[in-house]
Amino acid sequence: MNKQKIILPSILIFITFSILITLGFWQLNRAEEKRIIEKTIVRLNKQPAELVKELNTIENKEYQQVLLRGNFDTSKQFIYDNQTVKGNAGYYVLLPLVLEDKKAILVNLGFLPWNNNRNNIVSIKNLTTKTVTIKATLSKPIKRVELKQQQLTKNFPVLIQAIDIEKLSNLSGYNIIPMIALLDINEKYGFYRQWKPFYGSVDKHIGYAIQWFLMAIALIIIAIRIFIKYKNKT
Repeated sequence: MNKQKIILPSILIFITFSILITLGFWQLNRAEEKRIIEKTIVRLNKQPAELVKELNTIENKEYQQVLLRGNFDTSKQFIYDNQTVKGNAGYYVLLPLVLEDKKAILVNLGFLPWNNNRNNIVSIKNLTTKTVTIKATLSKPIKRVELKQQQLTKNFPVLIQAIDIEKLSNLSGYNIIPMIALLDINEKYGFYRQWKPFYGSVDKHIGYAIQWFLMAIALIIIAIRIFIKYKNKT
């Protein structure tokens, strides 16, 4: 093997090694970002929940526990499908809480399993329509990937695969604030609730980082073996 034959593999190994190391450190940075967010959540959750009086401040209160006062519109029920909780397939029940005028926020009332009967949607007709004050944690809706475009109708309850605030506003007739209110587990309304404070895992990113670094180490071992074989032939 001459020098020209070893140059190209050396370049490819160097480029691949650089990419693997970069990916490893990127995952570590992601882990640190998640760690900071989790610390922020813990700090915010220690603060007492206060009544939101200015609606334009709601979007700045992600992860915070707040009190919301309004009226549930039980005629505009959204069934958030394709959810899994403790191994059970089911759905979340989302309901507009009308805060003032035509402004509303979607309240996640909790989870219900399908129990192999997708036609059996829970009835919420008995839910109060009087003015209530509820405690909830605010969360930005996560945009899920839709496998195919869903044609939504105004025949409630509406089955949805993703939370598209603009579409749901048009369907409900309300100006829906782009936040989700996760109903507190101690509230008497709603269904099974065990909210995760943050959709992310520090350990997951650290695990990915370790994988990338191990692949980089394996690549170096391969490179050393190639170099030794080359030296022996020369």
